[in-house]
This record gives sequence, C-alpha cells and structure tokens, in this order.
Amino acid sequence: MNLELDAEQTAVRQLARDFVDREIAPHVVAWDRAEAVDRSLVKKLGEVGFLGLTVAEEYGGSGGDHLAYCLVTEELGRGDSSVRGIVSVSLGLVAKTIAGWGDAEQKRRWLPGLTSGDLVGCFGLTEPGTGSDAGNLTTRAVRDGDTYVINGTKTFITNGTWADVVLLFARSTDAPGHQGVSAFLVPADAPGLARRPIHGKLGLRGQATAELAFEDVRVPADALLGTEGKGFSVAMSALAKGRMSVAAGCVGIARAALDAAVRYAGEREQFGKPIARHQLVQELLSDIAVDVDAARLLTWRVADLIDRGEPFAVESSKAKLFASEAAVRAASNALQVFGGYGYIDEYPVGKLLRDARVMTLYEGTSQIQKLLIGRALTGVSAF
Repeated sequence: MNLELDAEQTAVRQLARDFVDREIAPHVVAWDRAEAVDRSLVKKLGEVGFLGLTVAEEYGGSGGDHLAYCLVTEELGRGDSSVRGIVSVSLGLVAKTIAGWGDAEQKRRWLPGLTSGDLVGCFGLTEPGTGSDAGNLTTRAVRDGDTYVINGTKTFITNGTWADVVLLFARSTDAPGHQGVSAFLVPADAPGLARRPIHGKLGLRGQATAELAFEDVRVPADALLGTEGKGFSVAMSALAKGRMSVAAGCVGIARAALDAAVRYAGEREQFGKPIARHQLVQELLSDIAVDVDAARLLTWRVADLIDRGEPFAVESSKAKLFASEAAVRAASNALQVFGGYGYIDEYPVGKLLRDARVMTLYEGTSQIQKLLIGRALTGVSAF
C-alpha cells in the first residue's frame, strides 16, 4: 500500500489548511464564547468544494475520493470541530446518503443546494430516550393516503436550527425493532416542525445543536428515502462512513494539541531552560505524536477500503474508537504541558479537550464501537 499522497490529494490538503488558517482560526475563540459559528461560513465551505466531496459532479458535487475527504475533515478538526461537524453532517451523513439511497428526483431536488452550501442538512436519529438503541425509535410516521403524518421528538441534532432538510428516521410500520424504521427527507419549514436550540454544551459550542419537535408534520409519500422499513439500514450505512469522518476530525484535534504543546514547550522556561528539554514533558509530547500517527493510519485505511469497494464498517468502528479516545488523551496531555494556562480559553487546549470529549459519545459511543467490533470478531449478529 502506497501511503504517499498524489498531487491532487496534496493540493486538496493544502487548500484545506489555507482555508482553516484564513477563515476559521482567527474566529475560534469568539465563536466558542458566543456559542455560534458565523452562518456565512457554510457558503464559503461550498464555494471551495468541501461540501461536495465524493458527490458526483452532475449533482453539483466536487468529486474526489474518500481519502481527500478525510484530509479536509482532519484540517477542519484542527481548526474548529464545530465547523468540522457542519461538513460531516450536511455532507457526510445527509448529502452522501441521498446520493447513495435517493431516487433521481430526490437527488436533483436536494444535492445541488447541499453541495453548494445554499442548503444545510441535519440527521434526525437520536431521541430523548433513544441514543445507542437506534432500533427502538418512538417517533412515528403514519401513512395517510399519499402522505405520511409524523409525530415525535429528536434531540442533540447537529445543524438542527440551520437545516433546510431533515434526514429523519421514524417508525412507519408495526414490525418489531429496527424492521419498522423508515427514512424520510423532511423540509425543515414543514408546518408543525418546531426547533429549539440547545445551549450550555461542554464542547462544540459553536455548533447549531437543536431539539426538533414534530407535531402532525405531513410529508408526501415521495419523501420516503429508500423503501419502507429499510430506514435502519440507511442510518447504519450513513453512520459507518460518518465514523470515518469523526475519526479524521479527531486526528485534527490531536494534531492541534500537538502543535500547540510543542510550540508552548519551546517558549516556556522553568528551572532555567525551556520545558521542552525536560524529559517528562518530552514523554507527554511523544505520546501525543504516536496517537496522531496511529489514528491517522486507521482512518486512512477506512477511506482506502471505501474507495476500493471493500467492506469497511468494522474498520470504521476501530478508527472512530481509537481516534476519539486518542483525541481526549492528546488534549489532556497538551493541557498538562500548558499547566495553569491550559485552563484559560485564550489558549487553545482547553477547548480542544472539551471538543474531544464528545467524540467518544456521538455517532456511536466508545462502548457501542467495542460491541460492534467484538460481535464481528465472534460472528455474533450485531442486532
């Protein structure tokens, strides 16, 4: 396997680095304090092609392979995980899923806007009482003639207050467990859909996170994505790729922690010399560096498998598990290097630690990833 990036991938990574340094890095602290990323950034992400990666050009996408997507996601994670989440959800979970499961009309209706940044998508799976147990949804979509009537509540929905379309998962039949779940594309301005922003989060403060309440929301039957009763398969296929995106973003967090810690250790002096010359500080830095490289390689393996058309779900769980836990370790070690200054939000490592912590929770907790990996190793059905 050749791990050297080709000219196109190198150019994409440099484009992403420059974008982050120019459009994101100067605003990170202000966005975190205000609990809001500048909404105009979405259009800029679309203009440089980041919201169309891996989507066919005929639908407004910018093409490219999944490794290029990982390179961009890593850089966005390095800059601000709240911004990384915008792309990972609107492109990674919504647009890619429409591209993979939608019919021609659904693709024409939604993909050009999502890939350009004119539209934003959100992924409506998690409910107040249902997180890891995605097959036990209580939101209902009842067939009424040529429409479905939807009632229920979703929570912790990234892009929830910004979204123009909700990729919604609801129980539409009486079949047991995940067999009764279907997927729908619901316009966010549909009558009966209310959105409440969620503030006061530990991390990802700039992300537009919301609770969505559906009260007799009526959508046409052609809003169904895929076939009825296959919504769980739609969700799992989206999350398998989404975990790769989270892993790549976690590599970015760990890289940012390493860069900040190395720079600070070279400037800060204690006991008559820069702390970078103290062996225990070097140990902290080396631990971060190893985690960065290991997490990146696990993530790139997933991208390679996807691009070659090979099974990748278990490898995606491994990458997400390791990279998310590694990001927490990296940010914690970096904070230790900074000492008391790490507790002040004028320095980057406190935010990195807060942002990293949620990575072990969403798109499948670390425990769920271990469950999936363990069941794959033992040949036990996952559900």
